[in-house]
Amino acid sequence: MNKNLKKLMALMLALVLVLAACGGTTNDTTEPPADDTTDNTDADTTEDEADATPLTGSITVQAEEGWMPYYQAAADKITAANPDATIEFIQSGAFDHMGIINETSVTNEDVADVFAIPVDQFGQFANNDVLAALDAPGMAAKLGGFDNLDAGLAGNLKLDDEYLAFPFNIESLAVFVNTANAETAGIDHTQPVEMNDTPTEATVLLPMFDAWYGVAPNLGAGINLLVDNNGTFESTYTGTYEELNETQKSVFDGLYSYWKRHNDAGTAMFDAEAGWGYIDTEFTTGGNGVFRIGGPWDAATFQSQAGEGNLEVYPINHITVAGTPLKHWQGGWALAINARVEGDEEKHALAEAMIMEIVNPDNAVELFKATGKILENVPADVYEGSDLSDIDKKAISQVLESFAVSEPRPTFPEFGPVWDTWKNSVLSWNTVNPADPAAAYAEVHAAFTTMMQQLGQ
Repeated sequence: MNKNLKKLMALMLALVLVLAACGGTTNDTTEPPADDTTDNTDADTTEDEADATPLTGSITVQAEEGWMPYYQAAADKITAANPDATIEFIQSGAFDHMGIINETSVTNEDVADVFAIPVDQFGQFANNDVLAALDAPGMAAKLGGFDNLDAGLAGNLKLDDEYLAFPFNIESLAVFVNTANAETAGIDHTQPVEMNDTPTEATVLLPMFDAWYGVAPNLGAGINLLVDNNGTFESTYTGTYEELNETQKSVFDGLYSYWKRHNDAGTAMFDAEAGWGYIDTEFTTGGNGVFRIGGPWDAATFQSQAGEGNLEVYPINHITVAGTPLKHWQGGWALAINARVEGDEEKHALAEAMIMEIVNPDNAVELFKATGKILENVPADVYEGSDLSDIDKKAISQVLESFAVSEPRPTFPEFGPVWDTWKNSVLSWNTVNPADPAAAYAEVHAAFTTMMQQLGQ
């Protein structure tokens, strides 16, 4: 939010308080979090009165095509209870919608009043005055299930002590197993698997050239691709190979060995385009692939490849490299309010209500069916006791477990160049054909050193 606008709003608030002290009234219905240690009689009365205050105004909400039935049902529930409120939709993919924001501005009528953003891009939007502040603690208290709001995704959605978005869903990767292929290969898939201690190079399918997957062994080893240390950016890869500690060196050596096995076998694994088709083919029943990592949104595809009854799911640490378990990010998405709404109390209140209805824990199962999204404030047993398929239940359970052992996903904009820096440096091994891990590391080191110089570090 623009700093001058903040000052103006502060002055206006002070004037409202003065008027209230002189007998005036306001329409402020913001509720403080309930205090379980005090008598709640007055608080309950206030909450009932606040909840009875009708919502008015009109907002637009971004929704992907497949989300529309769920979103429409949420809007209908709100407008049924508040007939003077209007909620319309802008049907658009989240990334397409963000592209419009980046190419124009939040005043563009094609930009919705409420929209979804990935947590890793929060910093970019927050710093560009795209997002309006919202009452995340009050919303979380009403929804329930947030034992420690800032310990979850919400802790990454703050700027200058203001919450500028609300947690939508959590994401982390899990390990999927083709049990039919495991049986053919004589592998006990119930036990953790060492990536290079396998019958074939394709037993574990890890597209590590893509940082979304390659971050898993790096994080496990304590190798930082890029971290923000109080405004100073640091990367383990700007250090020399000799400066790596024993665990880091062993894991990097394991990554090199994995590449070399595929390179010697002439597979397409390290082809940025053909690699994905290679993974799908090998993971299909009858191939050599047994283990691969993915999210709950991949479950249906992986089930089709493995065949009915041939898919199992484990947490991310089920795969190890040099004895070190993989670890992923605590990623996810957030729901945000357009900065242009700030100052319009009717629109703002309606926007907050819509966000809360989208992430209403009572609708967690239906939300997952519609979007594949897992709510942070809903325990696994809620999904387990639902009518979801067995594989969906397993995927949700293991993603929640993976999330618990993972690390917060970077949200600062400067992380952007890491994706191509990591990818291009690893894929350069195909051309350079490094003779040993130290030579392979030199390629990554050079790429990250250049990246850091471009970041002014």
